[in-house]
Order: sequence, then structure tokens, then C-alpha cells
Amino acid sequence: MNNKMSRRDTLRLLGGAGMLAALGGVGLRASAAGIKIDGASALIVVDVQNCFIPGGTLPVGKGDEVVPVINALSKKFKNVVITQDWHTKGHVSFASAHPGKKPFETTKLPYGEQVLWPDHCVQGTKDAELHKDLAIPHAQLILRKGFHEETDSYSAFQEADRKANTGLAGYLKERKLKTVYVTGLATDFCVAWTALDARSAGFEVYVIEDACRGIDLNGSVAKAWDAMKAKGIKRIQSSDLA
Repeated sequence: MNNKMSRRDTLRLLGGAGMLAALGGVGLRASAAGIKIDGASALIVVDVQNCFIPGGTLPVGKGDEVVPVINALSKKFKNVVITQDWHTKGHVSFASAHPGKKPFETTKLPYGEQVLWPDHCVQGTKDAELHKDLAIPHAQLILRKGFHEETDSYSAFQEADRKANTGLAGYLKERKLKTVYVTGLATDFCVAWTALDARSAGFEVYVIEDACRGIDLNGSVAKAWDAMKAKGIKRIQSSDLA
């Protein structure tokens, strides 16, 4: 099966404001009770930052609820990667950078359709800091993304132009890691794009549903699960891990 997905296809499945093709239904949850984590597995914790927590600049509903779940999960993994949205002031993904545009509208950029967001996760601000209760001292890598002013980056593996790689795939493969478990914020954007790109890079991929929360623009959470299911990504709960 070809796991490559174009940016246009991904936006069609995951994007915002009236542009999503109706796929119908949410992906069926994988039957995966008793999964054992081995040394070739990595936990990816996506963007658990103040900006995405209730009270932040781009809050995900109940986003703070993932923190204790992820903290508990992390103890099962020897290998943990944390990602951090790290935008410049005036970033191209901000509605404020486009006169006449409002948050959650879309615009055309050289690399395709872009959902426009409130200013969020600006470099060096408290808003961009990891949540204070996230406690994963053994995480080996904190990967910052979205720091190029003219390109957004939902995925931990590849920027939104689908050309610039973050180096994460090479890092994981160099360490002979073969399976990734994705958690964090938000299910329908950075989590889904990370999972889809991990699958395209050849990894076995699980998304831990109760360790994620979504924004849900026009049904984008359901469509994200459909997109992930179509690529062979497994949808599990934290209780499925032994």
C-alpha cells in the first residue's frame, strides 16, 4: 500500500472551514489489549503547551486532561520525543498576518491551503512553554517546529510545504526504533499529521485516543481518524498498553 499522502489530500481530509470532503463515520478502534512496549518503540508527545490548554491563545477543549494520562504512559517507554510549536511573531499561519482575515478562515499560500489561527506559541513566551505539569524527565529530545516564518508545520516529521524535513525520521531510524505511539494536541491537526507522516516514513504507528484531544473544525476529528485508519494507523486507548 502506498502510504504517501499529498498536502492537498491531507488538507482535504483534515483542513478547516467548509473545505472537508465528507468521508463518513469514525475509524474503528483497533482491538489491541495487552500491547507490550519494547525497546524499538517511541512515545511522541505532541505540543502539550500552554497555548493549547484552556486559558491559552489557541485552547483545545479539555486539553489539560491529557497531561496525567501522558505522564503515566511515559513511564512505560524508554524512548520519548516531545514536540513544541515554536512560531515567530507575525507567522504566516496567523490570521493577524493577513489583513481582512479572521482566525479559522483559510488562505492560499505558495504551498497550498492554510487554516489561519490566532497568534499562538510565539517563541520565548509563556504561552509557548510546555505545560507545567508535564513530567517526563527521561525524554531524550524536544523537537521545535513551525519556526520558519513563511511555512507552517503541524507534523513532527515534515513541514507543511511537504519538502522540508525536521530530521525526526532519521533520528528514530538511526536509533533502530520501528514503532511510534502518538499522543498530545490536537488530534485533528498536529497529532494526525505527525501520525500520517510517521506512517509514510515506514514506521508502525499507534495513536492513543485518550491521550489526545481535538479542535474539531467542521467534523475534522472524525475525518482525521478516517484518514489515519485508511493508512493503517491503529487507534488504541492507554489501557491497551501492558
